[in-house]
Parts: sequence; structure tokens; C-alpha cells
Amino acid sequence: MSDPTLTPAWQTLASAGASIAPIRELIDQDRSEFRTNLGEIEVDFSRQRINSSVWNTLKELVVERKVAHSRDEMCAGVHINVTEDRAVLHSALRLPRDSQLVVDGVDIVDQVHSVLDRMAVLAERVRSGDWRGFTGKRIESVVNIGIGGSDLGPAMAHQALGAFVQPDLEFFFVSNVDPADLVETLKHCDPETTLFIVASKTFTTAETMSNAQQARDWVRKAATSQDPDFIVAHHFVALSTNERAVSDFGIDPANMFEFWDWVGGRYSMGSAIGLSTMIAVGSQQFGELLNGFHHADLNFENEPWESNVALQMGALAVWNRNFLGIDTTAVLPYAQYLERFPAYLQQLTMESNGKSVRSDGESVSYDTGAIYWGEPGTNGQHSFYQLLHQGTNTVACDIIVVARAKHDLGDQQSMLVANALAQASVLSLGMDANEVAASSIPAGLVPHKVMPGNRPVTLIMCPELNPFVLGMLVALYENCVFVQGAIWGINSFDQWGVELGKKVATGISEAFESPSLAANFDPSTAASISRYLNLRDQG
Repeated sequence: MSDPTLTPAWQTLASAGASIAPIRELIDQDRSEFRTNLGEIEVDFSRQRINSSVWNTLKELVVERKVAHSRDEMCAGVHINVTEDRAVLHSALRLPRDSQLVVDGVDIVDQVHSVLDRMAVLAERVRSGDWRGFTGKRIESVVNIGIGGSDLGPAMAHQALGAFVQPDLEFFFVSNVDPADLVETLKHCDPETTLFIVASKTFTTAETMSNAQQARDWVRKAATSQDPDFIVAHHFVALSTNERAVSDFGIDPANMFEFWDWVGGRYSMGSAIGLSTMIAVGSQQFGELLNGFHHADLNFENEPWESNVALQMGALAVWNRNFLGIDTTAVLPYAQYLERFPAYLQQLTMESNGKSVRSDGESVSYDTGAIYWGEPGTNGQHSFYQLLHQGTNTVACDIIVVARAKHDLGDQQSMLVANALAQASVLSLGMDANEVAASSIPAGLVPHKVMPGNRPVTLIMCPELNPFVLGMLVALYENCVFVQGAIWGINSFDQWGVELGKKVATGISEAFESPSLAANFDPSTAASISRYLNLRDQG
């Protein structure tokens, strides 16, 4: 991929970024062109620091960077993940059953739906009570053991779809190798009635397999009189591609649900990784989740700029990052069910686009990958919003609003939405010294109450939160991430920065067992190894 800074549109945007008016001045004009619908979701960019000229130039940038061509290559199965020589086909996970997508001579849609059908059978067995533990009791607790995308997506979906979860089942998500994560989870579980879902593509992921082995020992300890293989077969299923390792662990391969190397972990919610979600809400609602994904994909793949929400959102993210110098975005869902959504997006966005090398191996000369973070409103208002409003760093904000609540508690939902809209207004418009002074406060307090505003805000308003809407939201951000990566010319689908840390951790673990190996590391690491061993052995 060539250098995007050499394109005419990039040069024009660089000049525009230095001279664009504040949002307060821009918002007095008609801003209807900056509002777009994705199904019943309205995505409102009218509080962004843009004008029609910038908007049209961003469209030109998308064309000059051949984003549509890159998108079409991805959807056709071209190996756009060049560093791993892989296709990127998470969009195929939500294609309808009657679709066809042949990649390397194989119709992968048939493969996808074959796995989904098998997942539905198991999910129904657990939900109905037909699946029994080693004492014949029905399953009451489901523990998903994974890490990264094998944890964040399922955990987020379970929280987001809490109103749809079968009430007689409890769900837990274990990811951290810190013993406290598993131990505290198992305090709420009964070995006779717990099903473990072990999610690891290779079935060798160190953190996941360590937790899985401890869980297996926990169940076996409670059933000393039973055959160990019988116990594991009744309490463990696998999400993996490594049948031999799954079988060696003791899991019946019939209870292994495969996925493919063209599914990246952070893009895997619609794959077998979604098994816990399917058990929680049922196969029909899981199908609605997939339909929501697909609806957003169709918008991204077929609509022109004027109605293509992901194209617009991704291009705006580049505008904020590269031309307004905004290096962080706060995701602020005014919906408690979306409490885990910012954490999910942290991996999706930063693991994808936190790159300093283009796909062609050349170093970038421009910023990439904004920092994404956030918390639900209104909690965040009493935490970090002070910095959003009056801090020295400008933070872009995505505010997500759900119009219709699942629970009727008088006027609380309207109170929640009023807070969201108020924050969107104040963040973007602020309040100058004259306006503050007009409120008859002491002159000495005026500068302390000035709000600079000019914080770009995207307001995403959903009619309600259900599986279909959640699917649209997730796919919107997935496709937005793709657009950014395509403009920057980086590979959004590898994660070598993660892999190196894992490799070094393996070496340090070996040094814990053979302290002389500490000499292979730098002096600081060697000293830390020694200190840890001293503290460990003192206990």
C-alpha cells in the first residue's frame, strides 16, 4: 500500500484541519447531510468538527485509497492478511444459509452453517436440561474459558443481551491466568452442574489451557469414583481446530466446534466462539444477532458514500486522528447492558490498527490507531467527564443511546437519555466566559466554569437493544476499523505485538524453574525474576 499522505485528498484535508471553524460555529448551519441511518439506528455526525467541504474530501480520500476495492477483496476471500497469508472472512460467518461463497474451491457457507447447526443442537440440549452432568443433574452454570476475542466478545454479548438470557442458567467468563479469576468463579458453581466451554483455536493457548486444566481437576476431584474420561465428556466442550489436542484433553471430538484460520479472534463473535451466547439466548435469537451483523455488512458492501455508515465513520476517525490531532476516543454507552462494549472495542480497534508499519513493510510517517476506552453513562459523568470537558487533551466521543428500555422504572429512561443528549451538547458546544458570567456567579469563578467545547461527538441512537441491534452495532465498528486500516494502508488483521510478549513469557516461565536461565535476559528482567523467586519461596 502506498503512502496516503501523498494523495491529493490527504493534502487538502491537512490544510482544512488547520483552518476548520469550531463546532459551535459550524452547528448553526443545516447539518442533515451528516446524519445517516443503519436500519433503525441513527448515526449522527452533526456534532463532528466538519463541514461540507471536508465531508466531500473525505469521500475523495476513500476513493483515492481504493477502500471499496479492498473491501471487495476481503469479502471475496483474497488473502488480505498478507503477513499471515490468510483470508479475512468474518463477514461470511453471518451470510444466509442460501448464500454461496467459494474460497479455494470450497463453499464456506455450507461449512459455517454446518457448525451453527451443531451448535444449536448442543445449545438446545443445555437449555432444555437434556444435557446432564456426571451425577445426572441438569446443567445450571456455563463457564466460558478463553482469552482475548474468545472472551471479550462472548462476555460483552452476554451482558448486552441480559434481558434475553435464559433465567435458570448462570454464565461466567474466565480469561485471566491470575488464579483469583478461576477460583472466585468456581465459588459460584457446583461441579455436578457446570459445563465448561474451552475456547482456543490451537488448544495450546497458555492462559486458556492452564485455566481449563485447573477446571478439569476441580470437577474430577468432586467425582473421585467416576471414570475421568466420563467426567470430562459430560462437563467440557471445545471451540478449536486441533482435534488431537482436544481429544488428548479428554473432550469428545463430537463436542468440538471448529472455526477457521480466516476468522480472527477479535472478529469471531459469530463463529463457534459464540456458543455461550447461543446457549444463553437460544439459537433463534443468536440467528437474529447474525442477521444484524449481515444487515450492517450489506450497508457497508453496497451503499454509496451518502448512506454508507461505516465508510463515513471510518473516514471521520481518520480525520480526527490525522488532521485534528485527536489521539483518543471515548465510547460512552448510555445503557447499562452495554457496560462491556467499550472493553470489547478496545481490542477490536487497538489490536487491529495499533500498527506502525504498512502492509508493504514500510514504516508509517503518520499517526494510526487511536486509543479507545470508555464506561457507561451516567457513571462516567461522575468519574472522568471532568477531563473530557475541561482537560488539556481533546477527546472524541461516541455516545450510544437506547430509546426504549427493557425495564419500566418511571421516568428513569428519559432521565438517562436527557443526560446523554446534554453531554453531547456541552461537549461539542461548551460554554464561553460571557455565557458563564451571565449566570450571575462571582467573577473569580468564571474562568473555572468555562467549558471550551469543540469535542467531536458521534451520537448513535438505537430504538432498543436486542440481538439484531447489537449485531448491527458490532459490525458497524468492525467495518469502521477496516476503513481506517485501508486508508492508512496497514494490515488490520495481524497482531505481532501480542505474539512477542507471549514468547518472552514462555522463556521467563522456564527461568522460574531453572533460575540460571535468568542470565539470558536483560539485567532488569533478570533482577525481577530473582526478586519474584525470593518472594515466592518465602511463602
